[in-house]
Order: sequence, then C-alpha cells, then structure tokens
Amino acid sequence: MRNKSIVEKIGLIGLLITAITSPCCFPLFGVILSAFGIGSFELFGELTTYIFLGFSVLAFTGSVFSYLYHKKLLPILLALISIIFVFYNYYSSYEGNELTNIGMIGLMIAGIINYYETKIFNLMKNKAVILQSTITCPHCGHKKEETMPTDACQFFYECESCKKQLKPKQGDCCVYCSYGSVPCPPIQGSGNGNCC
Repeated sequence: MRNKSIVEKIGLIGLLITAITSPCCFPLFGVILSAFGIGSFELFGELTTYIFLGFSVLAFTGSVFSYLYHKKLLPILLALISIIFVFYNYYSSYEGNELTNIGMIGLMIAGIINYYETKIFNLMKNKAVILQSTITCPHCGHKKEETMPTDACQFFYECESCKKQLKPKQGDCCVYCSYGSVPCPPIQGSGNGNCC
C-alpha cells in the first residue's frame, strides 16, 4: 500500500506545483504570488494543461488505490467529482477556471481524507485496538462503558450521573486516557504514549 499511496502524493504535489507556478492559468494562485511580488510566469509553458491533467489523473488513481485499501466511499466520490470538474472545464465550451480550481481543491481534500483513513485502517488492522473503555467519574464514582472514537481525541465528557464535565488530566490527551479503563486508540496504536 505504501507505494500506491505515493502515487496519490505525487499527483497532489504535482497539481499544486503546476497551479502555483502557472498563475495565469490558475488565477486562484495569481493573487498569492502577486502579494509576494512574483509576477505571472509559466514553469511548464504550453504543456501546463497536459501536465496538470496528468497530475490530476495520477491523484485520482491514488484515490482509487486508497479506496481499494480502506473501502471508504467519501474520498473516492469526492475525487471522482473533482476530476470530472477538471476535465469538463478543459474539454467543454465552459469559460473560466472556477471548475478547475474546485476540482483541484476537491482532489486535495480527498487526498487528506485518504491519508487519515489509511492511517486509521492500518491502526485497526495491525494492532489489537480496544474500542471499549469504562469511564469512572472522579466526582461521583459513576461508571459507564463507552465506545472511543478512532480518529480523534475526546477532550470533554459529561457524567450522566452528576452532570459534571470531565476534562483530561495534565499530560493526558483525552478523557479516556485520564478516566477510562483503556487508553484511547491513538495511544494504543502508537505504543509509546504519544498524544493524538
């Protein structure tokens, strides 16, 4: 999976470099470069369009590989819609670059989602991660078993008995690490006590 995820990263980095270095084709970045005193220039010249489309296809291919690995629909659907926008903008009679910019941003968002979904999938696959933890309220002693989130730390928890809001202790990343019977999944997966 590592080599296949590199495909998506190369595609996304290539998209960004092509867009930033060709602000006359991608006005979204023209303003940013102008703010830094850099005028409009073409790194790839006449080939910019084809290089951009190639990197778009590469990023989409990486999204397909990611989907085949973790089976999450949201990023692949977002990537599919984004690449349709990009190609429609180039090969239709539509005037303007809005759809290309939206498509590029959509591919990048899909890439970020794929990165985290793959990371979570690896965590669940490679480690015997426990998702159930019993939280004990330090104020009233009430206990309740909860299912911990796998992709984020939970900073606040309200005790259903005394209604006090629990916060993590100093040095802990979440309420499960402070008051739970099992630390949170990111801590379990890291094996070295690193916070989420």
